[in-house]
Amino acid sequence: MADNKKSKKQIDARQQAKNKSKAHTANLKSKLKETKQTGLIDGVFVYTEPLSIANFAEKINKKSAEIVKWFFTNGSMVTQNQLLTEEQMGELCLEFGYDFKKETAVTKENIFETFDETDNPADLKNKPPVVTIMGHVDHGKTTLLDSIRNANVTEGEFGGITQHIGAYQVNLNGNKITFIDTPGHEAFTEMRARGSEVTDIVILVVAADDGVMPQTEEALDHAKAANVPIVVFVNKIDKPDADSNKVKMELMNYGIVAEEFGGDIPFIEGSAKTKVGLETLLETLLLIAEMKDLKANPNKFARGTVIEAHLDKARGAVATILVQQGSLNLRDILVAGGTFGAIKDIENEYKSKIKKVIPGQPAVIVGLNEVPRAGDKFMAVAEEKIAREIAKAQAEKQANEARQKNQTFTLDSIKDQIDAGELKSINIILKADTQGSVEAVRNSMLKINIEGVKINVIRATVGAISVSDVTLALASNALIYGFNVRPNAQVRQKAEEDHIEIRLHNIIYKLIEEIAEAATGMLDPVFEETTSGEAEVRALFKHSQVGTIAGCRVVSGTIPRNSRVHILRNGIVIYTGEISSLKNVKDDIKEAREGSECGITIKNFNDLKEGDIIEAFKMEEIKA
Repeated sequence: MADNKKSKKQIDARQQAKNKSKAHTANLKSKLKETKQTGLIDGVFVYTEPLSIANFAEKINKKSAEIVKWFFTNGSMVTQNQLLTEEQMGELCLEFGYDFKKETAVTKENIFETFDETDNPADLKNKPPVVTIMGHVDHGKTTLLDSIRNANVTEGEFGGITQHIGAYQVNLNGNKITFIDTPGHEAFTEMRARGSEVTDIVILVVAADDGVMPQTEEALDHAKAANVPIVVFVNKIDKPDADSNKVKMELMNYGIVAEEFGGDIPFIEGSAKTKVGLETLLETLLLIAEMKDLKANPNKFARGTVIEAHLDKARGAVATILVQQGSLNLRDILVAGGTFGAIKDIENEYKSKIKKVIPGQPAVIVGLNEVPRAGDKFMAVAEEKIAREIAKAQAEKQANEARQKNQTFTLDSIKDQIDAGELKSINIILKADTQGSVEAVRNSMLKINIEGVKINVIRATVGAISVSDVTLALASNALIYGFNVRPNAQVRQKAEEDHIEIRLHNIIYKLIEEIAEAATGMLDPVFEETTSGEAEVRALFKHSQVGTIAGCRVVSGTIPRNSRVHILRNGIVIYTGEISSLKNVKDDIKEAREGSECGITIKNFNDLKEGDIIEAFKMEEIKA
């Protein structure tokens, strides 16, 4: 009799699963079939997504050549396969006398952003908060995460954490918390830049014996830009020279005010090494999660984000995923970005095989046809054919984005965006040579008066422009301003790849004028420095007649004999002048190429040091 009841329950469960599959598939297909009429309708151009020049021209009954010619006369070289941005389509519509309107439609290209299912409130269940730990490199981030994990693993249970999966879950009195283990602030922000909002709370780790350091400031910038609650863990409180009040006072300068001082930021004092304060920290996280009322529906097809992924020679594509909605089951068919496949294997952080992953839970999956990107969104579907089609469309979209990637927020575009009502604030990252310069430039920026637009300096620090600055600018749609500092070749390359605009100045009023003039559309043609190459000083030779000769190796580009140069020390400009002589051994040469060695003397400057960078540049007229 008991066996019959069990068998009936299994049959009912299978039938419910089938019904859920059918309903999900029918809903997905119906949404994808809901096509909106696009093209010219009563003098209005209606569109649902960006189009190529060829497709756009066809829809407005024009020739592609006519569109290409318009771009050429406006200073841009394009082809008919160029993907137009919404802004460009709007400009073209106005040029040809049409109004324009965007309609929302679910397509295979935008399905992760537009497809949604209405949840019954009764189906919503509490889900674990997702937490990211950030802070300065030596302040104990890894130790804290390891201590939290190990404190939640009973002796001998699964042999402890056996693999690095990029995400872990811990348990406190029956309540779970998920920790995302990103290798750096940039990884956290890269995911956010792709629209993958995974973190609910950020823990900022600050060492009590060290205080706020440069990477602490960076971590704060990234956490604030993500707009999530922050908890400060004052670590190493057991050290003799620990001073938690110093940490609290320093952080007040960055708008992080402790609850005891009338602020809203919890400060937990403890030691990751001795596990002091860990339970209080976890209880605080659970309290914040309760206040945020984090809920998800586990009774539907899974949706979530890829945390990290790699190719395993034996198992193929292996991905760490975080389920945010629904439940993921073994053998479910998954689309993750431009990849798809049936899930063959699921593991947790203990390398134990599991069959189901619920909201807020991380896991390692095997079965995708290719390696997805970190930050890719995923969804489970009922039919492999649909998964294959969506993945193909997503892969093409990613390829187009890579080809057509364009940072639309530039100094030149500010006026147009203000006029269109699209710009409410101008985000700026400021790097300068001294703290005095930082304060002076920042205060001057904040005094700029632009009607309806706020200047928002999201980072203002001393030092060279870094890759972290570029990553934050990408995620926050910001401009980077350097005052008496320079980006190195690696940073410039990253900025070019991400189409981030870096503006360099050494006179405050010119920097302020530039922003104000851009906002009013009065930006005149300007001369901009174009770097031709960099040489690193490897040795120094003193000569009684010619002064200091720098033995250099060209690390990027070329160093022309007649170029002007900046002398950089730790990324800061210490001198600007001209090359006096450029030699290879004893011979004068016209230029030194990348990888070669040369001797350089600088006109009227002998205070060179090993490790200095000699950056060759020329001035070119750039029209606004």
